[in-house]
Amino acid sequence: MKSFPKIILGLCALLSWHAASFAQTTRELPDFGSPADTILNRSREAQLGRSVMLQLRNAGVIVEDPQLTEYIRILGSRLASQANNGDFSFNFFIIDDNQINAFAMPGGHIGVHTGLILASENESELAGVLAHEVSHVTQRHIARALYDNQRMSIVSMATMLAAILIGAAADSPDAAQGLLMGSQAAQLQRQINFTRSNEHEADRIGMGVLAAAGFDPNGMATFFEKLQIRYGLARANVPQMLQTHPVTGARIAEARARVRQLPKREYEDSLGYALAKARIIVLDSTTPEAALAEFDRMEDSAATRYGRALAMSRMTLNDNAEREFRSLVEDYPTVIAYRIGHAEALMESGYPILAMEVYGEASELFPRNIPLTISHAEALIEIGNPAEAHHLLLDLLNNVPPTPAQIQLIARAANAEGDIGNAQYYMGEYWISVGNLPLAIERVRMALEAPGVNRIDKARFEAKLELWRSYLPEQDNRRRPRRGGDDTADGPSRG
Repeated sequence: MKSFPKIILGLCALLSWHAASFAQTTRELPDFGSPADTILNRSREAQLGRSVMLQLRNAGVIVEDPQLTEYIRILGSRLASQANNGDFSFNFFIIDDNQINAFAMPGGHIGVHTGLILASENESELAGVLAHEVSHVTQRHIARALYDNQRMSIVSMATMLAAILIGAAADSPDAAQGLLMGSQAAQLQRQINFTRSNEHEADRIGMGVLAAAGFDPNGMATFFEKLQIRYGLARANVPQMLQTHPVTGARIAEARARVRQLPKREYEDSLGYALAKARIIVLDSTTPEAALAEFDRMEDSAATRYGRALAMSRMTLNDNAEREFRSLVEDYPTVIAYRIGHAEALMESGYPILAMEVYGEASELFPRNIPLTISHAEALIEIGNPAEAHHLLLDLLNNVPPTPAQIQLIARAANAEGDIGNAQYYMGEYWISVGNLPLAIERVRMALEAPGVNRIDKARFEAKLELWRSYLPEQDNRRRPRRGGDDTADGPSRG
């Protein structure tokens, strides 16, 4: 997988731009809560988060693999339920990047890199990082940072951004330091201290969340130690304000001290954690042969057997993969991932009828399971039965909040079925889900113009068009949005 420093720089640029923009345009308001609300209220915070997510999706760095997405969603929701009072709606996602990193964004969006998942040695370490990021959101650290930035001049903010850009482009921490030396030292020092304060607060609250969710609270401290060992010396010359998560000996010691105040807890990793790591290894390897060799070096377990089967499937050793998946299903009949792998291997081996039998049995046992339903629908489209795929996905969409990738898939099914009106409508839902209102409106207009739209669908499309148009500024309601480029009703590929 790839690294994406330019995306991180884009995020920094976007946050800095919004900070300057809000500081210039926001009037004095009564302080009914946090002063950060005068700069970045909840509505703007959500809007900013959606804007960043749209950029990440357009850059293709978000992992859309349904099984990995489902795993990180379940893990994150377990933590968020212990920290959230209902004020925040969280979205957990995985970034296709081999660096060890995770981050929180405005609006409750929390990203974790594949490199961090692989670097974690147990699930409590991974959960500890997510709990830390959840706490950044609940404590509104981004909004508070933007409030602090309003006291800085635009020139100072531009200097900070230039330091980040030039230092990264030249791969030279010295270049970044040189620029920072000429800026307003007092203001920059205040920003450094504020960031450190945020980190300590997120540690303290996140550790409580981690323990309350049933994980080993040692996970957070042990992962900090690994970061210090791996990056401490290498990054010693980089200003701490340019580090997303500065790790110091004092911070580790504080984390250890907090652990001693919490009840001891033994936690056994979930199978989902082991399977997610195995899946990432296959997706991350330069070749499936390399992945297979890595699994062969591991201690034998159900997860390594699963990883070998995935690697063999990617090597087009479909019969071997099918036998391994079938054996796993026989040994562990309640594990959905094995049934999905078995059905997909049968499809690749050229046995669609047998694959449909496997999908049918699994769907009866695990109705509306998201990864299973998506895999089943993709197989139905492949064998020329998009109408059933459409029905299957519509049932899921009406009962489970869909991801943008799932909405794209139902658009693909409707398009293959010949239901152009609904295909365009679903693409409108896709664009609204990623925060692009003009393109969403355009797609619903195209749905209304599609041939053969029945009376019920037409009324549904018109109602949605009226609702979405009400969100536009008055002058924009009379303008027809420009159509996007490569946004056809084609579903995403599997990871």
